[in-house]
Amino acid sequence: MKHWNAKDAKNLQEESSTATTTTASNGGTSTTSAQTNPTNQAHLQIGPQDATVIVGQMQNVTLRLHGTLSERVIVNFTQTNVTAGNEYVKVIPSSIEFDPIPSNVIDRSERVSLVGLRAGIFDLLAHAFPASDLIDQSQAFVRVTVAKSWKLITLSSTIGWAYFLAWTWSFWPQIWENRTRASVVGLSFDYLALNLVGHTMYAAFNCALFWNGSVQEEYLRRNPRGLIPVLVNDVAFSLHAVFATTLIIVQCFFYERGQQKVSYTARALMVVFGLVVFISAVLVATGTYQWLDFFYDLSFIKLAVTLVKYIPQAVLNYRRKSTVGWSIGNVLLDFTGGSFSMLQMLVNGYNYDDWDSIFGDGAKFGLGFFSVLFDVLFIVQHYVLYRNSNYIELRGENYPGPGSVTTAPPNGVST
Repeated sequence: MKHWNAKDAKNLQEESSTATTTTASNGGTSTTSAQTNPTNQAHLQIGPQDATVIVGQMQNVTLRLHGTLSERVIVNFTQTNVTAGNEYVKVIPSSIEFDPIPSNVIDRSERVSLVGLRAGIFDLLAHAFPASDLIDQSQAFVRVTVAKSWKLITLSSTIGWAYFLAWTWSFWPQIWENRTRASVVGLSFDYLALNLVGHTMYAAFNCALFWNGSVQEEYLRRNPRGLIPVLVNDVAFSLHAVFATTLIIVQCFFYERGQQKVSYTARALMVVFGLVVFISAVLVATGTYQWLDFFYDLSFIKLAVTLVKYIPQAVLNYRRKSTVGWSIGNVLLDFTGGSFSMLQMLVNGYNYDDWDSIFGDGAKFGLGFFSVLFDVLFIVQHYVLYRNSNYIELRGENYPGPGSVTTAPPNGVST
């Protein structure tokens, strides 16, 4: 699924271009409104503003110049982050001439073909010469992704949906286990509380960048040729995560819970996160912050929560010498999602020759790697370290003290 760019809403074929002629009161001298009204300047645009090209294959985009133009111009193209002889694509034609004579009004579209030469991600920029303040070139670019293979693109998309579904469904084994046991004993309340905070912050960030026009405009102002980084599946996952975590917390009020409660350490962390939200809101109210900065701070809270939320559950399992109450299905699905997420980044890095997307964005890769490491620890705790004690606890027997002899579960018994 492609990122949505707010500028894509301006369809090149639907925009109209008109030149209004006015008559001056002193002698009836005729002038065009483009000379006095900068809104009627000519516009140079490329559409669509993102394109995918396969090495050795061709992809077409449209270059359009429309508006009032008083002189002949020649448009040529440059590619960002390249040196001579090391281009990503071959542009056909390499330059295009636009002649507005005789009316000085032009509305002309030309097809531009891009032939993939090597994998990479770059911006193809169009430049009009001679340059003029009366030519708007703010949309004269296209974000081009050159891939090595369509098969790898399809593989990446399949992996992406696999980890999305795995992470989305990872909540439900825990919900089902709580229901069948009518108990939440063994499930860390610190983990639940921090998880709810993290997913709520993430959902707010995603919803703002996906739906709020002013936040989107601020993002695009700071990243003139950028793409909105939030997709519909990001919004769906985060909202579902808030709902599922809230449902588990509701179960804690109705099912057996033992003596467990949210620790003072977790409460202190949540107070700190609350202070960050409050201070950010104050900065927005005083004009120091834009709303985009506020939602960025919420996303940073989500990152911080992800780094610490697994620790309470791992410690609780260690103290109890048991993982009963902590769904292994949750762990296995989370492990699958995290592994597929990193695998997709590796596939994309190879396909687009864009390793900076992995190692240049260490936070995203690191968080996936960090969650997978904890999932491996939970798997070892469940199937290796505490397997015997899990079997005994599931049979309703008391766990023997240190030095006692235990009987291993018979073959074929699932824990």
